[in-house]
Amino acid sequence: VLEDQVELWWSREPRRSLLCYCASVALILGLGLGGVGLLSTTNSLSGEWRLGVGTTLCLLALAVLLKQLLSSAVQDMNCVRSWHRIGQLKSGGGADPALMLAVGLAVTLCGTVLLCVATVGSRGHDGKEMLVSSLVLMAAGGGMSLAVGGYGLVIYYKKRREQRRRMALRVSRARRPGGRTVRVFSVSEGQMSQARRETSSSRTSLI
Repeated sequence: VLEDQVELWWSREPRRSLLCYCASVALILGLGLGGVGLLSTTNSLSGEWRLGVGTTLCLLALAVLLKQLLSSAVQDMNCVRSWHRIGQLKSGGGADPALMLAVGLAVTLCGTVLLCVATVGSRGHDGKEMLVSSLVLMAAGGGMSLAVGGYGLVIYYKKRREQRRRMALRVSRARRPGGRTVRVFSVSEGQMSQARRETSSSRTSLI
């Protein structure tokens, strides 16, 4: 049924799709709230770095949101008929881990730049806030990247195990001609001679 109905291709691997969807929602909320929080606390003394970091976080959240909206729109319009493209666009496909990895690296880079600026330039209370914000961004981005890397390794080993299982199943089927088990019976010479004597005696009795 799944091979014939293109609409059902989007529903393959529901656990992976649900996991990536929940991760995307959490990522959108985290980046959006963080960016809005920095933008809302912008003032004349610390306006530059808060404005830059807040805008970056909001743009990253918008990118993740646009990807989810694009997947939903393509699924509703049913304009893609290729399984490979659907596997890339659907929730839990190849585009989600790549986008999350890119977002994690961008957050880590943003935190690194902010740490360099806090170490070199700013002093006082504003410098401490920049330092704390940079450490939080680096930790969040690094954790996100490691999580996506671990997820990719799990999926890779799962696919390898599935391929090995299919290969072993094909080999076992190839060894059985016609899909049936071949049984070989061995008959000794004593059993053959006894069967011949019984056959000859039965013929003599019949005559």
